[in-house]
Amino acid sequence: MQLDAPLHRDIRILGDLLGEVLVEQCGRSVFDHVEQIRKAAKSFRGDPSESTRAALQQAVEAVPGELRSDTIHAFSVYFQLVNLAEQNHRLRRRRAYEKSDQPQRGTFQEAMNVLHRQEVPPEQVQELLRQVGIELILTAHPTEALRRTVLDKHTKISAFLEEMDDPRKAPRELERLREQIRTEIIALWQTRSVRKHRITVIDEVRNGLYFLDQILFDVLPQVHEKLERSVSESFGDKDIQVPELIRFGSWMGGDRDGNPNVTHDVTEMTLKLHFDLAVSKYQEKLHQLARDLSPSVERVGADEALLESLDAPTDEPYRAKIDQMVERLVNTKRHVHGEPTTGPRYHSASELQDDIALMDTSLRNHRGARLADTFVRPLQLQVSLFGFHMVTLDIRQHSGVHERAISELLDVAGLADYPSLCEEERIRVLSDCLASARPIRNPYHAYSNETLEALRVFDCIRSGHIQFGRASVRDYLISMTQGASDLLEVLLLAKESGLFGWPDGPGAAPTSHLNVVPLFETIEDLQAAPAIMQSLFENSVYGRHLEVHNRSQEIMLGYSDSNKDGGYLTANWSLYTAQQALLDIAASHDIRLKFFHGRGGALGRGGGPVEQSILAQPVRALHGHVKITEQGEVISQRYSHKGIAERSLESAAAAVLIGATRSRFDSSETEPVDWVRLLESASRRSFEAYRAFVFGDEDFLAYFHTATPVDEIGKLNIGSRPSKRTHSARIEDLRAIPWVFSWTQSRHLLPAWYGFGTSMEELMQVEGNLEHLRAMYSGWPFFRTLVDNLQMALAKADMLVAREYAHLAGDVGVRLFADIEREYERSRRAVLQITGYGNLLDNKSVIQASIQLRNPYVDPLSFFQVRLLRQLRETANEEERALLLSDVLLTINGIAAGLRNTG
Repeated sequence: MQLDAPLHRDIRILGDLLGEVLVEQCGRSVFDHVEQIRKAAKSFRGDPSESTRAALQQAVEAVPGELRSDTIHAFSVYFQLVNLAEQNHRLRRRRAYEKSDQPQRGTFQEAMNVLHRQEVPPEQVQELLRQVGIELILTAHPTEALRRTVLDKHTKISAFLEEMDDPRKAPRELERLREQIRTEIIALWQTRSVRKHRITVIDEVRNGLYFLDQILFDVLPQVHEKLERSVSESFGDKDIQVPELIRFGSWMGGDRDGNPNVTHDVTEMTLKLHFDLAVSKYQEKLHQLARDLSPSVERVGADEALLESLDAPTDEPYRAKIDQMVERLVNTKRHVHGEPTTGPRYHSASELQDDIALMDTSLRNHRGARLADTFVRPLQLQVSLFGFHMVTLDIRQHSGVHERAISELLDVAGLADYPSLCEEERIRVLSDCLASARPIRNPYHAYSNETLEALRVFDCIRSGHIQFGRASVRDYLISMTQGASDLLEVLLLAKESGLFGWPDGPGAAPTSHLNVVPLFETIEDLQAAPAIMQSLFENSVYGRHLEVHNRSQEIMLGYSDSNKDGGYLTANWSLYTAQQALLDIAASHDIRLKFFHGRGGALGRGGGPVEQSILAQPVRALHGHVKITEQGEVISQRYSHKGIAERSLESAAAAVLIGATRSRFDSSETEPVDWVRLLESASRRSFEAYRAFVFGDEDFLAYFHTATPVDEIGKLNIGSRPSKRTHSARIEDLRAIPWVFSWTQSRHLLPAWYGFGTSMEELMQVEGNLEHLRAMYSGWPFFRTLVDNLQMALAKADMLVAREYAHLAGDVGVRLFADIEREYERSRRAVLQITGYGNLLDNKSVIQASIQLRNPYVDPLSFFQVRLLRQLRETANEEERALLLSDVLLTINGIAAGLRNTG
């Protein structure tokens, strides 16, 4: 408790200040209503009886319509402030670890200790570092409910909170900080928390670049240098070179699957925005470097190569060189934007690196090694990591778009009636076209708009490669991959734009400038994935493409749709077994796989701690690079503060290193056959239970649309992409994010646990199985992570509150909720039996306490939301509906902040 005292102090300070702001901004009435509701909610939580429930409902209903928005807003802002207090406490604990001799878990030092225990020789450590890495992909998936403006105010409050921890502050200074926090809370209070208009794709791009500009551009090199120090401390002067272990990518401006707003010109603008940010950051760093690098030739000399590169003799060559570099950057930017230029420019980021290397070498040759390490080395790392592309842009499109484009191209060329062909015939036709140097695009034919747009995307990629380097776009992802032809279609479209071809004739090596990446999403697709990849690996033309890419193939795995399709347990097991099968097939063809994990922030979409999810993968899957999406609110949670960002990146990279070490040097890291059989059986039974309830009950769809705010979430304006693939109300056509978001809002969190309880209850009826399950939890990282994430979901779910939402569905709600409640209890009981804990999250006391702290403040928002949804659905008056909807959206924001999860 003593350790958490500063956290409770921060929460108390922020809560008191919010109370003062409420009285100042709204008068005493709103404050009194908030207090009455808060006390009623605490009583309800302390003794959840019919009388305390009625008292809470009465307190909520007592708020007059004109005060309702402010009352809801008060609870929402409170959660935002609690989140900032918890973030500050994480930083506080991190500083305490760094002051002690005890290495914190999930650090580079821990990873180096593992290598030491395994007695891995330095040359193998070097090889390990060369082969592993982690790529974190920022996506615009619409799960960040807070506006950028609100997040900016959070940043200021965080900085003031952190300052208050400085023991040197005098009481007057602390009071000044308190007043600054009060001012920012007032600004937060007066800011609209819900967007009035849907954001654009370019808005999303700029939001993503904000984190790169303000946080990651500086933090990423620092994390790399920290790894270098850890390697040096552990292995001394063994001359181990540390390559860049962490890289960032983005889908913002490149993910066009189901988003008609992402066009080729938007992608082109995105690439230019990436470039502009990179150049402006280099200019900023060079101006700073000019202030720091003042060595005089008269005092210490300089390399002849550096002096010869200058336009005129000078006594301060480094400053002169920097002026020259800044001018070249200005000219480079003008050239990219089509403006007239005079003087030299950079044709690639490697030319900029060469100029930096000239200064670095000269400094080291003239007693300036410390200056080089301190001032030049960070810039070298930044250019190496970010190039002129700033962040690699992934392109994603639905397989159906490529199929229709290829059908039209082949039809116009008179080569095939593509839609009528079976899969085997399609592969043959595509392979023949790919093996030929002849193009099939007719420059004089007026193709359909969809086909023209598909082709222009590839033209845009080629243009980006020429202007910004091939690192600007490396991967093209195919949603709903269902056959080998889906990949060959993309390769053929790439060929039509010069991204694949035979410059020296079909008998020679091809050029191939794009990785073609399948995305397997549903349970059925995951099961079909091994056969699809087998077909591709045996295809002669695709094999030539892989040779250009060092016989490496990236495969993306979808956590969201597989969960929606088959439930939590089956989705996770299908993803695990699919990786095992794919690794076997790749090994038989001497191909290295890189798995791209399409995880969401919520537990029903593969969420949970990144480091745990990495170590939960099959051991062999960690042999090389790992790629993971960072979505929505997860981006701001991990990367809105430099200290948190550094810790997040280090823990993720350290997990990759530890996992790779296990995969190479620990032969015991394999799961027993009995465990696999047991989980296979459990997965089948869980799938049956989930499918029977979600897809088999004729009333389930009505319950979902009535007992959750799914239809209202679509009006939240938190992303540029539509919430549905079609106008259908079917679950299959709903995107995974609103599916999970709505169940989270209603406190069911059903996608994160349903089906587990039934499967485990039946397994445990067989003697000896409970002991097996306990051994699996203790000794198998995959199963332990699965159970720990599940118990987190069960702890955040709340049947007391979910029952309130169920009442919205009338008699159907009563019937279906009884089933949900029984399955919840079965799942909770199973988790406690397997883990041996007395309560959920006994192994994570900090999170357990946080949920208990938050519940009395989330409950009022839930009761408000239920009441508002009922009124909204019963009201025909459009003006009244608009007011009610506005308040519903406020409750959605508040609950999202309270639970720290959306989708």
